[in-house]
Amino acid sequence: MISQLVRPEIIDLINNRQFTDLKDVLLDWMPTDIADLIHSLSENEQAILFRILPKDLAADVFEYVDVDTQLSLIQSLSKEEVAAILNEMSDDDRTALFEEVPPNVVKQMLAYLSPEQRKISQQLLGYPENSIGRLMTPDYIAVKQNWTVQETLDYIRLYGKNSETLNVVYIVDHRGMLVDDLRISEFLLSPLETKVIDLMDFHFVSLKVNDDQETAVELFKKYDGTALPVTDSTGALVGIVTVDDVLDVAEEETTEDIHKIAAVKALDEPYPDISLFNMIKKRAGWLSILFIGEMLTATVMGVFEHDIQRAVVLALFVPLIISSGGNAGSQAATLVIRALALGEISLKSWFFIFRREILTGLSLGAVLATIGFLRITIWHWAGNVYGSQWLLVGLTVSFSLIGVVSWGTLMGSMLPLIIKKLGFDPATSSAPFVATLVDVTGLIIYFTIALLILL
Repeated sequence: MISQLVRPEIIDLINNRQFTDLKDVLLDWMPTDIADLIHSLSENEQAILFRILPKDLAADVFEYVDVDTQLSLIQSLSKEEVAAILNEMSDDDRTALFEEVPPNVVKQMLAYLSPEQRKISQQLLGYPENSIGRLMTPDYIAVKQNWTVQETLDYIRLYGKNSETLNVVYIVDHRGMLVDDLRISEFLLSPLETKVIDLMDFHFVSLKVNDDQETAVELFKKYDGTALPVTDSTGALVGIVTVDDVLDVAEEETTEDIHKIAAVKALDEPYPDISLFNMIKKRAGWLSILFIGEMLTATVMGVFEHDIQRAVVLALFVPLIISSGGNAGSQAATLVIRALALGEISLKSWFFIFRREILTGLSLGAVLATIGFLRITIWHWAGNVYGSQWLLVGLTVSFSLIGVVSWGTLMGSMLPLIIKKLGFDPATSSAPFVATLVDVTGLIIYFTIALLILL
């Protein structure tokens, strides 16, 4: 990375106060590279470097640094400098910053904005949290369907500078209703006298302002675009969402799901930055619930205590049985949760999943049962470890493995669907939760089969 390679030279320029030379060097850099460099510097060095950047470049760089660094830089700037940065930021990135700071700080920042930018920010902040409205930007190009290509290109040259993207041009009617979207190439390759309506096919995909942000992720993934229009409840065009913002949402959602699958409440901060107290708080709740659930295994073993005393050898295989069921359930849960997230399956697919996982569980159970029976057989011939009843022990363990693995696979696959049907996040049926549930039921299956075969 270029910022890391020249970091020592940059620090030397700062220490020697050669700010003119430093400014000349940074003018040739991309904003993302300057942001990477800022992240690697101390707070004092960050402030010095940022303040020597030209206003436009500083605003671009500011959008690429993380929120903590943004707040740190704001504290080092004068009110005039903060106002200049906030007014130059893109509307969606500014809204993302406002979402991360306390309300009193947002109020102060809004006061720094021009009347026009303040109106836009207040409008975006007025939409529900995690909605498309919070994610969109009103900076786009929209033209009328009765215009010519020449008029459209003239309009783009006049107003396109501040647009978030020029890849797509949006077509609206006389009421501002979205009627189509066209790639810029359609205008560049068409005769200048062609009417816009002659280029239209009236087929387009759009988002609603109150849609959840995950909807944007799904549509971008499905249609592979660079931007999608956003309309209000009447169909009027009010903004666009670009793929760079959606990628951030996708990363956040994936991170949250991974945390939930591991039975951890989603972290609101990067792992290195979260405090020890908050880390404990995020993990203690689910861990306590799982611990209480695991207590049921002791209860189950207490119920079968007399039977265990009659055949102590049963206790040797308890970890083997319950871990196999838990592992199988965790596998199934993870596969189904991910398939749901990718849209590969839906609730309507439940019978297909049920049938497939039953067959899968029986097959996997048979594989483990074969391995388990061979292990018992080899240990018996090697040292007569399990006594005269070794064959019955082997059959008990084998049939138990088939039952427990089949049950674990079924539970792991069905639980995410049940939770989604109830309106909750399927990732909540985390792998540890499935494993705990299968541990308890697995013991019941194991000792029930032991009673039928061995005792």
